[in-house]
Amino acid sequence: MQLNLESISKKVGPQTWLYDMTLAPRSGAVTVLLGATQAGKTSLMRIMAGLDVPTAGIVRVDGIDVTGMPVRERNVAMVYQQFINYPSLKVRDNIASPLKLRGEKNIDQRVRELAEKLHIEMFLDRYPAELSGGQQQRVALARALAKGAPLMLLDEPLVNLDYKLREELRDELTALFAAGDSTVIYATTEPGEALLLGGYTAVLDQGELLQYGPTAEVFHAPCSIRVARAFSDPPMNLLAAQPATGGVQLTGGALIPMALPAVAPQALTVGMRASALRVHWMDGDIALAGRVELAEISGTDTFVHFETPVGELVAQLTGVHHFDLGQAVTFYFNPAQVYVFDAQGLLLMAPVRGKGR
Repeated sequence: MQLNLESISKKVGPQTWLYDMTLAPRSGAVTVLLGATQAGKTSLMRIMAGLDVPTAGIVRVDGIDVTGMPVRERNVAMVYQQFINYPSLKVRDNIASPLKLRGEKNIDQRVRELAEKLHIEMFLDRYPAELSGGQQQRVALARALAKGAPLMLLDEPLVNLDYKLREELRDELTALFAAGDSTVIYATTEPGEALLLGGYTAVLDQGELLQYGPTAEVFHAPCSIRVARAFSDPPMNLLAAQPATGGVQLTGGALIPMALPAVAPQALTVGMRASALRVHWMDGDIALAGRVELAEISGTDTFVHFETPVGELVAQLTGVHHFDLGQAVTFYFNPAQVYVFDAQGLLLMAPVRGKGR
């Protein structure tokens, strides 16, 4: 199934929720809608589903204009943050409902397989009201997968689950999506989730579509500062700079050796991901000296916020590290791992894949 959104926009009263955008998600693949809260992800998915009609533009499915076609006339499976289950049916019957409508065989076996993959097989004989919110969300997800619709819309389906279960289910979902033929649209606020799901990513910000392409390409070559910040967690470090003989000069700091384009603007922004900074020097590195403002441990990483003459930065270090507030520190980065953006915030240079450390 090929979904095409042609110059669609959405206004509600005086507010613009979606600005003019054209998007053709890759058929049979996973497209991640990545963006912060209120970026426009849910508004876009509601138009894809037929729950809302765009203010302008056309929605096509396999070349047919379905812009005004209501959701009940479309073959779409949806799972939103606000899970919806049939309260009067047990879990097994909730999951089985789309299979029964299609008159499929071996329904019990299919239900159990899906329940096991989503870790809810022990709840098959319970009613939704007897489950926690996270368990109910998994029931809704299993029912959507059972439907096997050509278009599957998932709006942050794992947001109500604990960290460990989210990690497990991401792997299961990736395998389930790969085994099916559905075009999957998956909304998330988490860059890491987009990378784990792979496929393609559309980056949204304040109702605008900023970039769409294979996930790895969008991550490694963000077309603008807005995309780079949206596709970095924590957000990419951004430092003011100017072109100089032999490279880029950080304002108030070191020269970063690199070969700039022949005609480079006088105002530049250097970007580096928090994971590119480290505490140990390696050959060719550039040092950034400063003082610790905050150090926090999250999962298996330590995030260090520190002030330097060139600005405030965040370093993401693997493992648990201890830093005192106000402690003098020096972090290092390899010039091959920096991004350079022009005065308009558009990408000028990106790290060459496979270079740097």
